[in-house]
Amino acid sequence: MSQSSPLLAAQPALADLHRHLDGSLRPTTVAELAAQTGQAVPPDLAFVPGMGLAAALSRFAYTLSLLQTPQAVARVAAEMCEDAAAEGVTTLEIRFAPQLHLQRGASIEAIVDAALRGIADRAGLILCGLYGEPPSVLEQLVALAKARPGVVGIDLAGGPSDSHAVRMSDYARAFVQARELGLGRTVHAGEGRPPAEIRDAIACLHAQRIGHGTTLLDDPQVTDLVLRRGVLIEACPTSNWHTGAITSVAEHPLPRWLDRGIAVCVCADNTLLSATDARRELAAVARLPGMDERKIQSLIQAGHAGAFRRRDATQHTKEIDRNRNV
Repeated sequence: MSQSSPLLAAQPALADLHRHLDGSLRPTTVAELAAQTGQAVPPDLAFVPGMGLAAALSRFAYTLSLLQTPQAVARVAAEMCEDAAAEGVTTLEIRFAPQLHLQRGASIEAIVDAALRGIADRAGLILCGLYGEPPSVLEQLVALAKARPGVVGIDLAGGPSDSHAVRMSDYARAFVQARELGLGRTVHAGEGRPPAEIRDAIACLHAQRIGHGTTLLDDPQVTDLVLRRGVLIEACPTSNWHTGAITSVAEHPLPRWLDRGIAVCVCADNTLLSATDARRELAAVARLPGMDERKIQSLIQAGHAGAFRRRDATQHTKEIDRNRNV
Protein backbone atom coordinates (compact mmCIF):
# COMPACT_ATOMS: atom_id res chain seq x y z
CA MET A 1 0.00 0.00 0.00
CA SER A 2 1.26 3.49 -0.74
CA GLN A 3 0.52 6.92 0.67
CA SER A 4 -1.74 7.47 -2.34
CA SER A 5 -4.20 4.77 -1.24
CA PRO A 6 -7.86 5.69 -1.82
CA LEU A 7 -8.59 5.82 1.91
CA LEU A 8 -5.75 8.22 2.70
CA ALA A 9 -6.54 10.30 -0.35
CA ALA A 10 -10.08 10.69 0.98
CA GLN A 11 -8.61 12.31 4.12
CA PRO A 12 -10.68 10.53 6.76
CA ALA A 13 -11.24 12.11 10.16
CA LEU A 14 -8.36 10.87 12.30
CA ALA A 15 -7.81 10.21 16.01
CA ASP A 16 -4.61 10.87 17.96
CA LEU A 17 -4.71 9.71 21.56
CA HIS A 18 -1.00 9.98 22.43
CA ARG A 19 0.48 13.44 21.91
CA HIS A 20 2.74 15.12 24.47
CA LEU A 21 2.40 18.86 25.04
CA ASP A 22 6.09 19.38 25.82
CA GLY A 23 7.14 17.53 22.67
CA SER A 24 4.67 19.10 20.25
CA LEU A 25 5.41 22.81 20.11
CA ARG A 26 5.48 24.60 16.77
CA PRO A 27 9.07 25.44 15.70
CA THR A 28 8.06 29.11 15.48
CA THR A 29 6.71 28.98 19.02
CA VAL A 30 9.95 27.42 20.23
CA ALA A 31 11.86 30.33 18.71
CA GLU A 32 9.53 32.95 20.19
CA LEU A 33 9.46 31.43 23.68
CA ALA A 34 13.23 30.99 23.59
CA ALA A 35 13.65 34.67 22.73
CA GLN A 36 11.37 35.63 25.59
CA THR A 37 13.42 33.59 28.06
CA GLY A 38 16.80 34.63 26.65
CA GLN A 39 17.73 31.18 25.44
CA ALA A 40 19.19 29.88 22.20
CA VAL A 41 17.48 27.01 20.43
CA PRO A 42 19.83 24.00 20.48
CA PRO A 43 20.73 22.67 17.05
CA ASP A 44 20.29 19.06 18.16
CA LEU A 45 16.81 19.31 19.69
CA ALA A 46 15.13 16.84 17.33
CA PHE A 47 15.11 13.10 17.92
CA VAL A 48 17.31 10.92 15.73
CA PRO A 49 16.90 7.22 14.90
CA GLY A 50 18.20 4.81 17.50
CA MET A 51 19.11 7.46 20.06
CA GLY A 52 17.62 5.48 22.94
CA LEU A 53 14.88 6.41 25.37
CA ALA A 54 17.15 8.09 27.93
CA ALA A 55 18.63 10.42 25.32
CA ALA A 56 15.19 11.15 23.92
CA LEU A 57 13.81 12.00 27.35
CA SER A 58 16.74 14.37 27.93
CA ARG A 59 15.54 16.54 25.03
CA PHE A 60 12.47 17.49 27.04
CA ALA A 61 14.58 19.46 29.52
CA TYR A 62 14.84 22.25 26.96
CA THR A 63 11.22 22.34 25.85
CA LEU A 64 10.10 22.24 29.46
CA SER A 65 12.26 25.27 30.18
CA LEU A 66 10.09 27.20 27.71
CA LEU A 67 6.83 26.10 29.34
CA GLN A 68 7.13 27.37 32.90
CA THR A 69 4.23 29.84 32.87
CA PRO A 70 0.49 29.30 32.52
CA GLN A 71 0.51 31.58 29.49
CA ALA A 72 3.05 29.45 27.63
CA VAL A 73 1.22 26.22 28.50
CA ALA A 74 -2.12 27.64 27.36
CA ARG A 75 -0.60 28.89 24.12
CA VAL A 76 0.95 25.54 23.20
CA ALA A 77 -2.20 23.61 24.13
CA ALA A 78 -4.25 25.89 21.87
CA GLU A 79 -1.80 25.60 19.00
CA MET A 80 -1.73 21.81 19.33
CA CYS A 81 -5.50 21.73 18.88
CA GLU A 82 -5.25 23.97 15.83
CA ASP A 83 -2.45 21.90 14.31
CA ALA A 84 -4.26 18.62 14.92
CA ALA A 85 -7.41 19.99 13.28
CA ALA A 86 -5.34 21.00 10.25
CA GLU A 87 -4.10 17.39 10.04
CA GLY A 88 -7.68 16.13 9.97
CA VAL A 89 -7.70 14.96 13.60
CA THR A 90 -11.18 15.15 15.09
CA THR A 91 -10.50 13.05 18.20
CA LEU A 92 -7.49 14.37 20.12
CA GLU A 93 -5.99 13.80 23.53
CA ILE A 94 -3.11 15.89 24.86
CA ARG A 95 -0.99 14.71 27.76
CA PHE A 96 1.55 16.35 30.00
CA ALA A 97 3.06 16.27 33.50
CA PRO A 98 1.97 19.55 35.15
CA GLN A 99 4.31 18.99 38.09
CA LEU A 100 7.23 19.72 35.72
CA HIS A 101 5.99 23.24 34.91
CA LEU A 102 6.32 24.92 38.31
CA GLN A 103 9.83 26.39 38.21
CA ARG A 104 8.62 30.00 38.00
CA GLY A 105 6.23 29.77 40.89
CA ALA A 106 2.94 28.82 39.23
CA SER A 107 0.77 26.41 41.16
CA ILE A 108 0.05 23.01 39.72
CA GLU A 109 -3.65 23.93 39.63
CA ALA A 110 -2.87 27.02 37.54
CA ILE A 111 -0.83 24.95 35.09
CA VAL A 112 -3.57 22.35 34.63
CA ASP A 113 -6.19 25.05 34.23
CA ALA A 114 -4.00 26.82 31.66
CA ALA A 115 -3.82 23.66 29.57
CA LEU A 116 -7.59 23.27 29.78
CA ARG A 117 -8.06 26.91 28.85
CA GLY A 118 -5.91 26.47 25.77
CA ILE A 119 -7.69 23.28 24.79
CA ALA A 120 -11.10 24.95 25.15
CA ASP A 121 -13.02 21.66 24.88
CA ARG A 122 -11.29 20.68 21.61
CA ALA A 123 -9.37 17.75 23.15
CA GLY A 124 -9.24 15.60 26.23
CA LEU A 125 -6.41 16.23 28.71
CA ILE A 126 -4.39 13.41 30.28
CA LEU A 127 -2.21 14.10 33.33
CA CYS A 128 1.07 12.19 33.46
CA GLY A 129 2.98 10.91 36.41
CA LEU A 130 6.52 9.76 35.68
CA TYR A 131 8.22 6.48 36.47
CA GLY A 132 10.30 7.02 39.59
CA GLU A 133 8.16 9.79 41.08
CA PRO A 134 6.59 9.21 44.50
CA PRO A 135 3.14 7.63 44.22
CA SER A 136 1.73 10.68 45.99
CA VAL A 137 2.36 12.68 42.79
CA LEU A 138 -0.02 10.44 40.85
CA GLU A 139 -2.56 10.64 43.65
CA GLN A 140 -2.37 14.45 43.52
CA LEU A 141 -3.02 14.35 39.77
CA VAL A 142 -6.10 12.22 40.31
CA ALA A 143 -7.34 14.68 42.93
CA LEU A 144 -6.82 17.54 40.47
CA ALA A 145 -8.76 15.68 37.82
CA LYS A 146 -11.73 15.07 40.10
CA ALA A 147 -13.00 18.65 39.85
CA ARG A 148 -11.98 19.16 36.22
CA PRO A 149 -14.12 17.26 33.69
CA GLY A 150 -11.76 18.28 30.90
CA VAL A 151 -9.17 15.94 32.40
CA VAL A 152 -10.15 12.57 30.97
CA GLY A 153 -7.34 10.31 32.15
CA ILE A 154 -4.01 9.70 33.82
CA ASP A 155 -0.81 8.17 32.51
CA LEU A 156 2.45 6.75 33.83
CA ALA A 157 5.05 8.07 31.39
CA GLY A 158 8.77 7.90 30.78
CA GLY A 159 10.45 4.62 31.61
CA PRO A 160 11.54 2.59 34.62
CA SER A 161 15.12 2.55 35.86
CA ASP A 162 17.03 0.33 38.26
CA SER A 163 17.77 3.50 40.23
CA HIS A 164 14.08 4.11 40.97
CA ALA A 165 12.99 3.42 44.53
CA VAL A 166 9.39 2.69 43.50
CA ARG A 167 7.95 -0.05 41.31
CA MET A 168 5.00 0.06 38.96
CA SER A 169 2.80 -1.68 41.53
CA ASP A 170 3.42 1.19 43.96
CA TYR A 171 1.24 3.40 41.76
CA ALA A 172 -1.75 1.08 42.06
CA ARG A 173 -3.62 3.19 44.61
CA ALA A 174 -3.65 6.23 42.31
CA PHE A 175 -4.90 4.18 39.39
CA VAL A 176 -7.60 2.55 41.51
CA GLN A 177 -8.71 6.02 42.57
CA ALA A 178 -8.78 7.05 38.92
CA ARG A 179 -10.91 4.05 38.01
CA GLU A 180 -13.35 4.85 40.80
CA LEU A 181 -13.72 8.38 39.39
CA GLY A 182 -14.29 7.11 35.87
CA LEU A 183 -10.95 8.45 34.64
CA GLY A 184 -9.17 6.72 31.78
CA ARG A 185 -5.92 4.88 32.53
CA THR A 186 -3.02 4.52 30.14
CA VAL A 187 0.58 3.47 30.81
CA HIS A 188 3.82 3.71 28.84
CA ALA A 189 4.91 0.07 28.89
CA GLY A 190 6.82 -2.45 26.82
CA GLU A 191 8.59 0.30 24.86
CA GLY A 192 11.38 -2.02 23.79
CA ARG A 193 11.38 -3.42 27.33
CA PRO A 194 10.04 -6.80 28.57
CA PRO A 195 6.34 -7.46 28.00
CA ALA A 196 5.92 -8.11 31.73
CA GLU A 197 5.55 -4.33 32.01
CA ILE A 198 2.41 -4.54 29.89
CA ARG A 199 1.05 -7.34 32.06
CA ASP A 200 1.69 -5.37 35.25
CA ALA A 201 0.19 -2.19 33.80
CA ILE A 202 -3.04 -4.06 33.10
CA ALA A 203 -3.13 -6.24 36.21
CA CYS A 204 -1.86 -3.70 38.78
CA LEU A 205 -2.82 -0.34 37.30
CA HIS A 206 -6.02 -1.36 35.47
CA ALA A 207 -4.68 0.14 32.25
CA GLN A 208 -7.23 0.37 29.45
CA ARG A 209 -4.60 1.52 26.97
CA ILE A 210 -0.87 0.92 26.59
CA GLY A 211 1.51 3.47 25.14
CA HIS A 212 3.97 1.92 22.67
CA GLY A 213 3.89 -1.75 23.76
CA THR A 214 6.31 -2.84 21.04
CA THR A 215 7.24 -6.11 22.80
CA LEU A 216 3.63 -7.19 23.23
CA LEU A 217 3.90 -10.31 21.08
CA ASP A 218 7.01 -11.57 22.88
CA ASP A 219 4.85 -13.22 25.55
CA PRO A 220 1.73 -15.13 24.40
CA GLN A 221 0.17 -14.82 27.85
CA VAL A 222 0.49 -11.04 27.75
CA THR A 223 -0.95 -11.01 24.23
CA ASP A 224 -3.92 -13.05 25.44
CA LEU A 225 -4.42 -10.71 28.41
CA VAL A 226 -4.53 -7.69 26.10
CA LEU A 227 -7.07 -9.46 23.90
CA ARG A 228 -9.26 -10.58 26.82
CA ARG A 229 -9.34 -7.13 28.39
CA GLY A 230 -9.83 -5.31 25.09
CA VAL A 231 -6.79 -3.11 25.81
CA LEU A 232 -5.98 -0.56 23.10
CA ILE A 233 -2.36 -0.08 22.01
CA GLU A 234 -1.27 3.49 21.26
CA ALA A 235 1.23 2.90 18.45
CA CYS A 236 3.83 5.60 17.76
CA PRO A 237 6.03 4.13 14.99
CA THR A 238 8.35 7.06 14.27
CA SER A 239 8.93 7.67 17.97
CA ASN A 240 9.68 3.96 18.51
CA TRP A 241 12.27 4.10 15.72
CA HIS A 242 13.86 7.15 17.29
CA THR A 243 14.08 5.62 20.76
CA GLY A 244 15.44 2.36 19.40
CA ALA A 245 12.44 0.28 20.46
CA ILE A 246 12.34 -0.88 16.82
CA THR A 247 15.16 -0.89 14.29
CA SER A 248 13.08 0.81 11.59
CA VAL A 249 9.49 1.85 11.01
CA ALA A 250 9.24 -1.01 8.51
CA GLU A 251 9.87 -3.44 11.39
CA HIS A 252 7.00 -2.18 13.55
CA PRO A 253 4.83 -5.09 14.77
CA LEU A 254 1.58 -3.23 14.13
CA PRO A 255 0.38 -5.41 11.19
CA ARG A 256 0.93 -8.54 13.29
CA TRP A 257 -1.03 -6.97 16.14
CA LEU A 258 -3.94 -6.40 13.80
CA ASP A 259 -3.69 -9.97 12.52
CA ARG A 260 -4.12 -11.15 16.12
CA GLY A 261 -7.21 -8.96 16.57
CA ILE A 262 -5.56 -6.45 18.91
CA ALA A 263 -7.09 -2.97 18.99
CA VAL A 264 -4.57 -0.36 17.84
CA CYS A 265 -4.58 3.36 17.11
CA VAL A 266 -1.79 5.32 15.43
CA CYS A 267 -0.42 8.39 17.24
CA ALA A 268 2.23 11.06 16.68
CA ASP A 269 3.67 11.13 20.24
CA ASN A 270 5.79 14.29 19.73
CA THR A 271 5.16 16.34 16.61
CA LEU A 272 8.13 18.67 17.16
CA LEU A 273 10.77 16.27 18.40
CA SER A 274 9.93 13.51 15.91
CA ALA A 275 8.99 15.93 13.09
CA THR A 276 5.74 14.09 12.39
CA ASP A 277 1.98 14.35 12.70
CA ALA A 278 -1.05 12.07 12.63
CA ARG A 279 -1.38 11.92 8.86
CA ARG A 280 2.33 11.23 8.33
CA GLU A 281 2.21 8.41 10.88
CA LEU A 282 -0.81 6.84 9.21
CA ALA A 283 0.88 7.13 5.80
CA ALA A 284 3.97 5.39 7.18
CA VAL A 285 1.84 2.62 8.64
CA ALA A 286 -0.02 2.23 5.34
CA ARG A 287 3.28 1.32 3.69
CA LEU A 288 4.02 -1.53 6.11
CA PRO A 289 3.93 -5.05 4.65
CA GLY A 290 0.58 -6.72 5.21
CA MET A 291 -1.47 -3.54 5.52
CA ASP A 292 -4.62 -3.00 3.51
CA GLU A 293 -7.58 -0.62 3.42
CA ARG A 294 -9.57 -2.64 5.96
CA LYS A 295 -6.74 -2.56 8.47
CA ILE A 296 -6.19 1.16 8.02
CA GLN A 297 -9.87 1.75 8.62
CA SER A 298 -9.73 -0.39 11.78
CA LEU A 299 -6.90 1.77 13.13
CA ILE A 300 -8.89 4.94 12.61
CA GLN A 301 -12.05 3.50 14.10
CA ALA A 302 -10.19 2.11 17.13
CA GLY A 303 -8.72 5.54 17.81
CA HIS A 304 -12.11 7.23 17.87
CA ALA A 305 -13.68 4.43 19.92
CA GLY A 306 -10.80 4.29 22.41
CA ALA A 307 -10.84 7.95 23.44
CA PHE A 308 -11.27 8.46 27.17
CA ARG A 309 -14.56 9.95 28.29
CA ARG A 310 -15.65 10.70 31.84
CA ARG A 311 -18.31 8.20 32.73
CA ASP A 312 -20.95 7.93 35.43
CA ALA A 313 -20.65 5.60 38.42
CA THR A 314 -22.89 2.94 36.87
CA GLN A 315 -20.69 2.60 33.80
CA HIS A 316 -17.39 2.19 35.58
CA THR A 317 -18.91 -0.14 38.19
CA LYS A 318 -19.88 -2.39 35.27
CA GLU A 319 -16.31 -2.19 33.98
CA ILE A 320 -14.91 -3.25 37.36
CA ASP A 321 -17.27 -6.22 37.49
CA ARG A 322 -16.42 -7.21 33.91
CA ASN A 323 -12.67 -7.15 34.55
CA ARG A 324 -13.04 -9.30 37.64
CA ASN A 325 -14.42 -12.04 35.42
CA VAL A 326 -11.59 -12.12 32.85
